[in-house]
Amino acid sequence: MAPVILFDLDGTLVDSAVDLLNALNVIVRQSGRPALSLAEIRPVVSKGARAMLAVAFPELDEEKRLQYLQPFLDCYQNAVAQYSTPFADIETVLTAIEASGSRWGIVTNKPYYLAKEVVHSMGWTHRSAVLIGGDTLPRKKPDPDQLFHACELLAVQAADCIYVGDDERDVLAAKHAGMKSVAALWGYREAHDDPAKWHADVMSDAPLDLLAEGVLRV
Repeated sequence: MAPVILFDLDGTLVDSAVDLLNALNVIVRQSGRPALSLAEIRPVVSKGARAMLAVAFPELDEEKRLQYLQPFLDCYQNAVAQYSTPFADIETVLTAIEASGSRWGIVTNKPYYLAKEVVHSMGWTHRSAVLIGGDTLPRKKPDPDQLFHACELLAVQAADCIYVGDDERDVLAAKHAGMKSVAALWGYREAHDDPAKWHADVMSDAPLDLLAEGVLRV
């Protein structure tokens, strides 16, 4: 395997949609609106809190929706991983990476303080070689800065790493960094998203596909 395999978090390693929905619905109900369904929120989870707020408050412009951002994140922090779990077979993949002598880490656009709690809840704090959040640096994905920073901390070259993510910006970040990109098709996507147009180096339908010959090799 490649010396280092980096992963996105939400929608790639962890299915966090229910916890995010529950937090968002606290804000929605406080605003006198009916609760949202999982089907309404799940497709945009990988696009972040602002995208979820856009679904909840579609008639408001972005500036007005920002008033709900921190309250939403605060509600989420209070129950950050009550129902979140690794996607099926992710633990098998991570164990296989470790058994091969390679390392794995996480690069996410989720704020670091929240990502750290999710990673801890999954029992990965001492297994993940690096954790880079969306606020770790001034710029985040699709810019490659976070991936370069992870490489710097791990003392590896970007060309020797692989990045796995379920959103187009994950693939773009990997390409901009000169990393092999793997599109995680088991993650969160809107109906109009077409992963074939992302031009990832590899498209994987399920986590176990990552263990197929050559997928995690550079």
